[in-house]
Amino acid sequence: MGRPTQWLSLLLLLLLPGPLPVAGMEDAAFPHLGESSQPPPRACPPRCSCPRVDTVDCDGLDLRVFPDNITRAAQYLSLQNNQLQELPYNELSRLSGLRTLNLHNNLISSEGLPDEAFESLTQLQHIYVAHNKNNLISKVPRGALSRQTQLRELYLQHNQLTDSGLDATTFSKLHSLEYLDLSHNQLTTVPAGLPRTLAILHLGRNRIRQVEAARLHGARGLRYLLLQHNQLGSSGLPAGALRPLRGLHTLHLYGNGLDRVPLALPRRLRALVLPHNHVATLGARDLAATPGLMELNLAYNRLTSARVHHRAFRRLRALRSLDLAGNQLTRLPMGLPTGLHTLRLQRNQLRMLEPEPLTGLDQLQELSLAHNRLRVGDIGPGTWHELQALQVRHRLVSHTIPRAPPSPCLHCHIPNILVSWSSNQNKKMVRVG
Repeated sequence: MGRPTQWLSLLLLLLLPGPLPVAGMEDAAFPHLGESSQPPPRACPPRCSCPRVDTVDCDGLDLRVFPDNITRAAQYLSLQNNQLQELPYNELSRLSGLRTLNLHNNLISSEGLPDEAFESLTQLQHIYVAHNKNNLISKVPRGALSRQTQLRELYLQHNQLTDSGLDATTFSKLHSLEYLDLSHNQLTTVPAGLPRTLAILHLGRNRIRQVEAARLHGARGLRYLLLQHNQLGSSGLPAGALRPLRGLHTLHLYGNGLDRVPLALPRRLRALVLPHNHVATLGARDLAATPGLMELNLAYNRLTSARVHHRAFRRLRALRSLDLAGNQLTRLPMGLPTGLHTLRLQRNQLRMLEPEPLTGLDQLQELSLAHNRLRVGDIGPGTWHELQALQVRHRLVSHTIPRAPPSPCLHCHIPNILVSWSSNQNKKMVRVG
């Protein structure tokens, strides 16, 4: 066959129609006539928002019934601020991939919380069942949290939980739990069976009258214990009760009717918050067990100068903030730690101000003396010089400490004196009024 014949054959092949399409051979990714190139819409409960395939937000929709068409792919489900009264097991059991379940501020009661409610939700890391209205939760069903081994945060505040509504197994299987909020309930004791992983335990505003060391043995990793506004009184926190908590960083005991600083506190404690109690005495060794304290708040107690030992603060070399506001002190305490940054003495009965207690406080940034009984004539010679020298050494003086006014005002009261230093702004602030 000659060359012209070959060219003719090739031309005929190019002009012939191609093979008919075979079923199943179409390009599925290519949009066909009448079809959209957009993916099909994701299933989302009516009125809710689903910004991602794993997120369902039904916040504040006044829902009275648990949504029945939540995607199985959901990992974050918010149903807070609704009118839900119960949690249907059939619906929850479908959502085995949930990591966060927010039921904050609904109408869920103990009767609406079935024993097996969370049985299938083994991936949960955060549960919010707080601030329930009307019929509040008074108990956690036995075994309800036994399979939530990945749970990290549990919020049960503002309910009506009682001691009988929690048992030794309620929290014991939560091997990843770090934060537990049981504040604003009806508990009279610290719950048993707390996990070792727990770092923050919030028990404020309950009716706790006794803290037992045995209840805390399991929670050896606890860092923050918040017990404000309970009913501990003079005997509710016996010496050594917190000894199992060797790594405790902060102890909050606001408003408990304590008449003295608790003894034998954990040695590594860094912040002791005791305002609005009945502490009237501070002995030489009351704080000796906590040499690492950096913050001590004894505001609004019943301390008098005669009953604060001159060596009470001697071992607190790391102390940076000391709040003694709202007591009955008539003079500055002696033996203050030289590393203090903040000293608050407002609303006492101070009648004199002498340089000796302030000597050596070369790191002091704020001294608050508002609302005392100081008169200009009661401020000892050299007192302000100590503070002026402090600022001069740091070369940060931008104002001058006011000097004594003329003699006709020697008996004028000074109701408000605040001397503070801001290292960020490189200046000292002085207010007298």
